[in-house]
Amino acid sequence: MLKWLVKWEAGSWPLFADNHLIMFLGEYFHTFDTKNRISVPSKFRKDLGRVVVVTRGLDHCLYVYSKKAWDKEAQTYATDANGSSARRGLARLFLAGSFLAEVDGSGRVLVPENLKSFASIKENAVIAGVANRVEIWEENAWKKYTADIERDADAFAEKVGDIK
Repeated sequence: MLKWLVKWEAGSWPLFADNHLIMFLGEYFHTFDTKNRISVPSKFRKDLGRVVVVTRGLDHCLYVYSKKAWDKEAQTYATDANGSSARRGLARLFLAGSFLAEVDGSGRVLVPENLKSFASIKENAVIAGVANRVEIWEENAWKKYTADIERDADAFAEKVGDIK
């Protein structure tokens, strides 16, 4: 498995700990318990910390940020709260949908029912590390999404290359 804490040049990434870039990588299959709690992968726990923010994400998944990362992210959306209609909409999606949660002693996080419903999660989920955040996906939605991305990766790479 790839290392999830990568040394990086200062200023190149939004979140550092001890001069190291905090980078969440990998995918983990987990199950919600009957109390709407899900276990955070042990490799993510230290850098996420004891308090996390869970919010609605793009592509109908949930985003999970450390409190420190969320403070930076939320500031960006807060400045957009009075901007264009699209900026206001994204600010509402992320800020109004956010939930502050504690990671319990067993490494589990409570996810409110409204957020689980947004991501169409019943029981089985995938926890994916994506740079400075963790995403929680409904398992079948993740499998379909990754199959589509894998199928179209070459075309995406060309489009991204054209943007630079």
